[in-house]
Amino acid sequence: MENYDVLVLGAGAAGLICAGEAVARGRRVLVIDHAARPGEKIRISGGGRCNFTNRELTRQNAPERFVSENPRFALSALSRFTPADFIARIERAGIAWHEKHRGQLFCDGRAGQVVEMLLDPIRQGGEMRLGCSVEAVERGATGFTLRTDQGALTCDRLVIATGGKSIPKMGATGFGYRIAEQFGLRVTETRPGLVPLTFAEQDLARTAPLAGLALPVRIAHGRTRFDEDLLFTHRGLSGPAVLQISNYWHEGEAISLDLAPGRDIGAELAALRQQAGRGALHNALARLMPEKLAALMVEQAGLGGRLADQSNRVLDGLGGLIAHWVLRPVGSEGYRTAEVTLGGVATEGLDAKTMEARAVPGLFFIGEVVDVTGWLGGYNFQWAWASGWAAGQVV
Repeated sequence: MENYDVLVLGAGAAGLICAGEAVARGRRVLVIDHAARPGEKIRISGGGRCNFTNRELTRQNAPERFVSENPRFALSALSRFTPADFIARIERAGIAWHEKHRGQLFCDGRAGQVVEMLLDPIRQGGEMRLGCSVEAVERGATGFTLRTDQGALTCDRLVIATGGKSIPKMGATGFGYRIAEQFGLRVTETRPGLVPLTFAEQDLARTAPLAGLALPVRIAHGRTRFDEDLLFTHRGLSGPAVLQISNYWHEGEAISLDLAPGRDIGAELAALRQQAGRGALHNALARLMPEKLAALMVEQAGLGGRLADQSNRVLDGLGGLIAHWVLRPVGSEGYRTAEVTLGGVATEGLDAKTMEARAVPGLFFIGEVVDVTGWLGGYNFQWAWASGWAAGQVV
């Protein structure tokens, strides 16, 4: 039976950085993953360019940009391993990068460069076993025993970095949650996050002509709002705006769209009466927004006729609909397309500084398997780096 100081289950973002840190401390480390290649989610992220962090993340704004039962839990790790720390590693590795917008950083080249950077220390001083499935985990007097399809292994410290349920075609499972429950840790409700939302048939019938249309909007759910791009699809809504709001939305709840943020469409239409008053209202509105969307908004408002025939009050009402279009999605596209999993191992059972289970010495949970989920735009990778780094300092 082979014995290791540290076994890391999961060769994703959090697991790889944790293993590299442990190797650097002289620990005997083995990384196990049932996948055939490490870092697959890193490779496909950001359209193959890997949105590896967000430089706008600070200690002050972190609690509002992460969803969790306790959003402040993530502060310890995020404050000690910051976006600047990861950027420094990227630059030392000679990986060129650029900022798109709102602090989102991407590789200039392929995302595989980030995976190679993370693998380097493991290749130099650690071990990796891919295509290896863990069948059982047992706790002994001095550590843990893992039964795998490639034999039994023992370790002093066990790190669970198995991720969530999102993108099952890449092998995602709820294995990490089962391990947590086996050892008495509570797991919060899990659901797809950063995911497109879907409409009922009657709503799809109205929006179907808009499929493929994208435009900047302000999307809101309660007090949460984002200014991002929206994409109409043949199933419902997608695009960065919808992915962001999906982290806060629950089935049966409404969302609100401002289709012309920062503008007064009613006043703009009133001003158009002098030059376009004889034309149809929907044609006038099409001067101010996409034609198909303009037609739908006029229909939704129950209006018709010429622009010249509309009073200021009517135009203000149409502008109000465009600024506050309330929709009620019936569901999401699920884990198949979700970028992350909301919920996970409850933070109450973990040490925020080390990520160790308080009641199970030697057992650690890092990355997406924990009940910490960030905004779109590099926040979830930064949580993976920070939580993995934190555990790597002590395992």
